[in-house]
Amino acid sequence: MKLSLCMIVKNEEKNLDQCLGQVKNHIDDIIIIDTGSTDRTKETALKYTNKVYDFEWCDDFAKARNYSLSKAENDWVLVLDADEVITHFDKNSVANFIRSSDKVVGRIKRINPFEEGKEIKKYIERVNRLFNRKYFHYEGIIHEQLVAKDRSDYHTKPVDIEVDHIGYLNEVVSATNKLDRNIKLLIKAIQDNPEDSYLYYQLGKSYYKAKDYKKAADNFYKAITLCTNFQYEYAEDLIESYGYSLLQCQRYADAMELINYRHYYENSPDYHFIVGLIYMNNGYFEEAVKSFEKCIGLKEGKIEGINSYMPNYNIGVIYEVLGLKEQAVFYYKRCGQYPLAVERLNKIYG
Repeated sequence: MKLSLCMIVKNEEKNLDQCLGQVKNHIDDIIIIDTGSTDRTKETALKYTNKVYDFEWCDDFAKARNYSLSKAENDWVLVLDADEVITHFDKNSVANFIRSSDKVVGRIKRINPFEEGKEIKKYIERVNRLFNRKYFHYEGIIHEQLVAKDRSDYHTKPVDIEVDHIGYLNEVVSATNKLDRNIKLLIKAIQDNPEDSYLYYQLGKSYYKAKDYKKAADNFYKAITLCTNFQYEYAEDLIESYGYSLLQCQRYADAMELINYRHYYENSPDYHFIVGLIYMNNGYFEEAVKSFEKCIGLKEGKIEGINSYMPNYNIGVIYEVLGLKEQAVFYYKRCGQYPLAVERLNKIYG
């Protein structure tokens, strides 16, 4: 299997050892593009590869990504960031995928731990990262997108690679100032592309991670007004993120607007879960229970437990608030060892 790893880095000495330590078990050709590190990032990279190149930063992620592709020994490339650590890599499956078609893009599974209150939750997504560089390249100065060189639409398929993404845990974000950087670049990009829904969506995501929920909601709303197709890959997360930002702003009545998008996302546990929270916060408990029940047993969602213990827990909370303790206990027990449910059971039983 001939495959190259392409990575751009800056001041990543804390993450790079762990990342490349796993990569070297699967990929021989490793390309590292350094965009101006002032720590020992390059020294760390040189422990694993002699293909370490400097790239003068020009506020354009796509240019840096494409430069990394130009240095690859092989046409097939895997793109990772330094804060992504491979946890699963099926060589046979990946080799079969590469042999299947030059013009299909592989979507790896990325697991993002994030803090919510006292909990560490996991946000699970598929991202386009395995492709043939002869047919694809990057465009966009921030949150760069993979596009076909001939501008055609292309097919994607899941590929059997999983990574843990530690980059947006609160402590890491604070240490790297990634959010401030991203917000500045996104605002600059929007000045050049004021009708680009995706850029407003990404700006909203950055404000949300920075806990500026008002600005997040404003940018999500702008993105929705500009979105021309709610089947786009990012559109469902846009709608759901708008809902979460409205709840954070206590704009519960405004959040009821999300119900209008039900026909797009009828099979999504993530959509039904946020709708359940919206009904719950507006006091529509019967409708909330129905929405949460729709999550249970559906396909894997973007947040771990959103099709199992999380909706069960919220139904339990509703029944406990209504004084229906027997029903509450039933749903709490369906949550297994989910700490919040165990805590509620312990309080009920005294």
